[in-house]
Amino acid sequence: MELFAVPDLPEIRAGDDLAALIDERVAFEDGDVLCVASTVVSKAEGRTFDLADFEAGERAERLAAHRAEVTGEERDPRFAQAIIEESEELVLEAPFVLAVTKFGHITVNAGIDRSNVPGGDLLLLPEDPSASAARLSERLGVPVVVTDTSGRPFRYGQRGVAVGWAGMPASRDWRGETDRDGRELGVTVQSVVDELAGAANLVAGEGDGGTPAVVVRGWAFGDHGGSENLFRDEADDVVRAALREWEFDG
Repeated sequence: MELFAVPDLPEIRAGDDLAALIDERVAFEDGDVLCVASTVVSKAEGRTFDLADFEAGERAERLAAHRAEVTGEERDPRFAQAIIEESEELVLEAPFVLAVTKFGHITVNAGIDRSNVPGGDLLLLPEDPSASAARLSERLGVPVVVTDTSGRPFRYGQRGVAVGWAGMPASRDWRGETDRDGRELGVTVQSVVDELAGAANLVAGEGDGGTPAVVVRGWAFGDHGGSENLFRDEADDVVRAALREWEFDG
């Protein structure tokens, strides 16, 4: 398997034809997968905003005040309002905000970025990253994974994850297949879109030297069942249920 960054992409701005910019720089081959950072998808889709675009309501004022109290740092209630408007639920409000986005991803601050946002204060995630991936996939003729970086429970550091995908299943379903000793696998469902996103993030990098699009070449899904499930259903998400009952006491 080979991964390489799409070279020389310019700073993406609202209304740019991201598919055309990528297509001009890559001769795609059968079997390729494109991993593209949600940041450039969001920029092209006009998801850059100023703090002034958000009028803080009562809940946002309370949220910002509470976070300031427990962290000792001032918090802008307009940022809290942006998080609230981008979320279906806040499962944790302190010492950081853990939010369920409207498309099902659970992440800190609803995935709102405050870095690398020329011409604005905030960069919101795409409204529907899988729909964004589908539009790119249709134009480019290859599967597309829209990626973001996210922290992990029980571990330090961030890694690349998939927030949207199209043209391929989210997961390989190994259930019903056998291991090397002939035992049937009963629970293994491999999140390949997350694994591709993580691999792509190693090539894309971070900070001012980052490159926002990576081509995966020579990887194959294989003869396996596929699953579109990536975000755990609320009904069987025991961690989310536990967090709802937990309160940070400093």
